[in-house]
Amino acid sequence: MKLLSPESFSALSRRLSRRHVLPVLALAAVAGALPARAADAVDTLRGFVQTVQSGRAAFTQVATSPDGAKKKTSSGEFEFQRPNRFRFDYAKPYEQQIVADGQKVWLFDVDLNQVTVRPFDQALGATPAALLAGGSLERDFTLSAEPDQGGLQWVAAQPKAKESQIRQLRVGFRGKDLAAIELTDALGQRSRLDFARFEANLKLPAERFRFSAPAGADVLQQ
Repeated sequence: MKLLSPESFSALSRRLSRRHVLPVLALAAVAGALPARAADAVDTLRGFVQTVQSGRAAFTQVATSPDGAKKKTSSGEFEFQRPNRFRFDYAKPYEQQIVADGQKVWLFDVDLNQVTVRPFDQALGATPAALLAGGSLERDFTLSAEPDQGGLQWVAAQPKAKESQIRQLRVGFRGKDLAAIELTDALGQRSRLDFARFEANLKLPAERFRFSAPAGADVLQQ
């Protein structure tokens, strides 16, 4: 495999961002006013993180440009295993993978045959992927419940880090099941992921969270 220059890495990062992979890893939060009954939503999120050690779901992601004029839909499957292992398999419209093995995060664009590799801590920070796959709620986020909306209970999670590429992050639950994530990045691009067929506490094979770059792929290490 080939190691690409920093200039090539920057170009690929911009390309992946345009194709709406990186918005999944670059997220944050806004807190809102809430009725007293909505406080249960925070307990739901805390309970989810404490009791759900692994999970799998199908997802649909809709990314909206800052001006609201353009929307792009993608879909695939999401899996995670605590601590700090997860994978996103995008099937449409482009085949892409994001795999975290606990030490590194691998982003693979199948069409381009290009891979980026980043240390786990640098790639995630206070993001939903870190939150769902093993991040510390109390260390990384300030949580507040929001009013129920669209049949879901919502929690706003504001990253405690002073510097963040995420403007807003909300997590929605249907009962105790993860149902949706809404986010707005620092550039104003909005993205919503809706989860379906969520299965909790599965016995997932360890190889699901390992990644080997295909022969001939361009590999960018940061």
